[in-house]
Amino acid sequence: MRKMVKSWQLYVLLAPALLYFLIFKYIPMYGVVIAFKNFRPIDGIFGSQWVGFDHFIRFFNSYYFWDLIWNTLSISLYQLLLFPIPIIVALAFNELRAGKFKKSAQTITYAPHFISTVVFVGMIIAFLDPATGIINHFIQLLGFDPIDFMASPKWFKTIYVFSGQWQELGWSAIIYLAALAGVDPQLHEAAKVDGATRFQRIWYVNIPGIMPTIIILLILNMGSMLAVGFEKILLMQNPLNLTSSNIIATYVYEIGLLNGQFSYSTAVGLFNAVINFIILITFNRLARRTGTSLW
Repeated sequence: MRKMVKSWQLYVLLAPALLYFLIFKYIPMYGVVIAFKNFRPIDGIFGSQWVGFDHFIRFFNSYYFWDLIWNTLSISLYQLLLFPIPIIVALAFNELRAGKFKKSAQTITYAPHFISTVVFVGMIIAFLDPATGIINHFIQLLGFDPIDFMASPKWFKTIYVFSGQWQELGWSAIIYLAALAGVDPQLHEAAKVDGATRFQRIWYVNIPGIMPTIIILLILNMGSMLAVGFEKILLMQNPLNLTSSNIIATYVYEIGLLNGQFSYSTAVGLFNAVINFIILITFNRLARRTGTSLW
């Protein structure tokens, strides 16, 4: 208590963040109980009928269950396959010596991150339009027929993942660039003396130096395996690509907000959160063997 009183200014600065998480994150958690009830707004959360795991059983037995799991999981795994790309980009930027070229390249790769999701999806639709899109113009120049990408379920996941990689590539590389800035320059000097090439210095000095950062970000990505954001998918979604674009998040939005099945949608969302939590704990425990973990 004496330490707290002595450093009260630091606790005052910390208070807004603590209040934010308490008011908007922790207190609303009591609402999760409606996943186990037949919630009716007129009865309130505690006055609604208790139904136990009925909503979970309904979801597990539903026609959409395996399609939702597969679509969500396959998109996440697809994104995970591209996880090394920002690392490669950061290593490449770190090796650039021309100041103006380096700054220009970084600006070009960072810029898409600041485009709003709505505008970005509008750009994707415009680029891929079968009649006026620049991609289909290029395909026709090669002698092939135009492709209606947005109406094809087989193209949806590729478009979603690669467009997301394009938008977030430079921004994701910033973290690795910051980690590379902390690599001891004396290690590079020693490697040069030993006759190491630039590639060998990247492989034996830079990559081991940023490995803790790579592991931490990989754990965080694994912890959000089933938490694919729904905003962009919802904007790209249409009745023709629904077999590939319908994921847990969009399903929760549809049944919860559009159809008013609050208890059922909460149960589905809670199931998703619990699975992500289990995956996070599992991979954090595995990563602990390397000496780096979240906790």
